[in-house]
Amino acid sequence: MDIPKTYQPQEFEKDIYEFWLKNKYFHAEPNPDKKPFTIVLPPPNITGQLHMGHALNHTLQDILIRYKRMQGFETLWLPGTDHASIATEVKIVEAMRKEGLSKEEVGREGFLKRAWAWKEQYGNRIVTQMKRLGSSCDWDREAFTMDDNLSKAVRKVFINLYDKGLIYQGDRIINWCPSCKTALSDAEVEYQEQASYLWHIRYPLADGEGGVVVATTRPETMLGDTAVAVHPDDPRYKDLVGKELILPLVNKRIPIVADEYVEMDFGSGAVKITPAHDPNDYEVGKRHNLPVIRVMNDDGTMNDVVEAYAGLDRFEARKRIEEDLRAGGYLVEKEPYTHNVGTCYRCHSTGETIISRQWFVRMEPLAAPAIEAVRKKETRFVPDRFSKIYFNWMCNIKDWCISRQLWWGHRIPAYYCADCGATYVAEEAPKQCKCGCTSFRQDEDVLDTWFSSALWPFSTLGWPEKTPSLDYFYPNSVLVTAYDIIFFWVARMIFSGLENMGEVPFKDVLIHGIVRDEQGRKMSKSLGNGIDPLEVIDNYGADGLRFSLANGIAPGSDTRFSKDRIESCRNFINKVWNASRFVMMNAEGVEVKPIDEVKKTMADKWILSKLNKVIGEVSRNLDKYEIGIAAGKLYDYVWGDFCDWYLELVKPVLYGEDAEAKRDTVSVLVYVLSETLKLLHPYIPFVTEYLYRNLPGAAETIMREPWPKADRKYAYREAAKQMEGVMEIVSAIRNVRAEVGVAPSKKVHLMVVTAEAKTVDKCRRYVEKLAGVESITFIDKKDVPQKVSSKVTTIAELYIPLGDLVDTDKEIARLEAEKAKLQKEIDRSQGMLANAGFVARAPQAVVDKEKAALALNLDKMAKLDERIASLK
Repeated sequence: MDIPKTYQPQEFEKDIYEFWLKNKYFHAEPNPDKKPFTIVLPPPNITGQLHMGHALNHTLQDILIRYKRMQGFETLWLPGTDHASIATEVKIVEAMRKEGLSKEEVGREGFLKRAWAWKEQYGNRIVTQMKRLGSSCDWDREAFTMDDNLSKAVRKVFINLYDKGLIYQGDRIINWCPSCKTALSDAEVEYQEQASYLWHIRYPLADGEGGVVVATTRPETMLGDTAVAVHPDDPRYKDLVGKELILPLVNKRIPIVADEYVEMDFGSGAVKITPAHDPNDYEVGKRHNLPVIRVMNDDGTMNDVVEAYAGLDRFEARKRIEEDLRAGGYLVEKEPYTHNVGTCYRCHSTGETIISRQWFVRMEPLAAPAIEAVRKKETRFVPDRFSKIYFNWMCNIKDWCISRQLWWGHRIPAYYCADCGATYVAEEAPKQCKCGCTSFRQDEDVLDTWFSSALWPFSTLGWPEKTPSLDYFYPNSVLVTAYDIIFFWVARMIFSGLENMGEVPFKDVLIHGIVRDEQGRKMSKSLGNGIDPLEVIDNYGADGLRFSLANGIAPGSDTRFSKDRIESCRNFINKVWNASRFVMMNAEGVEVKPIDEVKKTMADKWILSKLNKVIGEVSRNLDKYEIGIAAGKLYDYVWGDFCDWYLELVKPVLYGEDAEAKRDTVSVLVYVLSETLKLLHPYIPFVTEYLYRNLPGAAETIMREPWPKADRKYAYREAAKQMEGVMEIVSAIRNVRAEVGVAPSKKVHLMVVTAEAKTVDKCRRYVEKLAGVESITFIDKKDVPQKVSSKVTTIAELYIPLGDLVDTDKEIARLEAEKAKLQKEIDRSQGMLANAGFVARAPQAVVDKEKAALALNLDKMAKLDERIASLK
């Protein structure tokens, strides 16, 4: 046996992972003799580091992959990383700023050289961290969203959608970051509650007969107002609809329009309409044919619509506009107001909603078949409640802005004629324009990162080429992801799969929650409550982290992480370690027999029945993605049934003189441990691999061993029932001994009244060894002597002479001394309560407390009297 006394995962986890890699145990190839099982890893950003969310997500995927691999599937877990346009560009720009350089100074080509160099140096950091977690990905197939073949897929999809009229270029309202100077997707906007103000501004009527007050949180955008809207049913403004107002500071006429978008109960019931700077205003503007006037530049400064504010930063312009409104008598009120403000997820500056010329995907035609596919359960959400989030977003979907004003990413394959400006969308620029010009300029923008990751389930398998891997591994079996990107990524993969492959990209979507701290708070830098998974691995090992994340987790629900949780899981693995050492020490020098050739004791049959049951239950749980429930059952079985009971039950045989019986018991021990390690392997792969290799007759690796199967021949229902009756007797006797504080070394005589004497007698040695019993006597009920302690179990009545448990004279003396102390307390309470002055003057609560103490002590005295009487 080559197993150290103490479990030290740091000493073997790295070597085991390298062993797996060297032998390519994670690699998958199309195999007509096996069924495929495929998971594609949600690609983490190359700028990222492993956090607890990643650790949970990757652990769940690895559990499923290892389980299916052992079941005999050809399992592919395809890894990769995302180029993360904005996040990576921010990193490169920051690095250049330290050198005193800007993007414009180094040029696009120079910038991209730096970006690729940064990717080579830092981009695989998170991959290395994943390997420490034990992720059994097929690293031979590792993909990157900007690999040549994936870039080819991106261009192919863009061109196809453009040719179908599903991609277009137009002026629409989008999210915009003035700092990064790019459009943002909804996923890239974070909303923060900010304290600000609500400015109430009076817009005079053009005819001089009064005015209308509107409220706004962004007075700088009023320079682009093209109307004021009221609700058509609002009686306050019924006679004003159609009239004109004078836009303060700009001094131009704008109409009053009626639109049901307006909420009559909010503010004054009148709202300013700025179509170029608000998505709702933009829709109102379209309905009423209003002009769209943009007042802000891309960098967040004001443009020259109003020369007095041109060039001012938007927030500086806000102050100046407020001053001018106040000076002109237009500012009615300025009140404190707290509201959610959209910020850029990378630079955290306040974003803008702004009219901009961008590339869009027309979503309604793509969403319709994707909605129907989920309704028909072609793709199934687990838990099903998350399909409602999917339907809500897909049924109310808006056209998708896919262009980004960045240099790092997939450049849009659109080319513009230098003479006539004609647009050509193609793999490369045409030789000649229809106007005869041969000079073209490619679009400067790149595509939204989600555009390439939407193709991930099939682009990583070789599409648009018809590869054997694509044919075999598509559609994927399951996608495992958190609930916060259902619509940002999951929905886009579904409609992209249907559009480009003609079928859904995955059959199931397993949704998990987020990892919170032990107080239930979301982990964040601002709270300082984040936990580094790598530090946990350093201290407790990857297996400890994995099991702590998986045990008890429910699909779709958040989980809490704490030091107590990881300590508990470390203790569990330590229990497995020590149990394995015990088995292997006893197996040294013993010829292990096949399990079906072993003569089995009742204890052997009991543990085999327990093993058989847990195999069936855990397999059914994993098939239903009930990963946390399966972990809990394994925990209870290993700790309780195998370690606490079976290893104790076999000791009389192992330490006995019967060599044949010992060999049979060792054979059962080795078999049960082997199957148990296989069940645990998906959860704690390192330690199970290490221990399994040291078992007699073990294969080269546990991860390629067949998954255990439940078999009726190992049910042993009757023997298991009898054994559990005997185990209940052992527990009852142990409880009696604990109640009176009997030393473990002291033996007792047991008298048994039972109709199952044959069963108890057959298991006599278990009761004697495990419960500290010197002898067992079967008696009739009428022969039960006086002065005994008794317990009743399912199959027997148990009686132990009190003299076996205690020295009666010493115990009586101890109890009398206890009575004397208690009597003093009773006398004190009775004296106080008999004192009329105390009862009259003391607070009622004090009196009641004293009465309760007296009643409790009188009850204790009665029990002491009963105990003493039973000993005499």
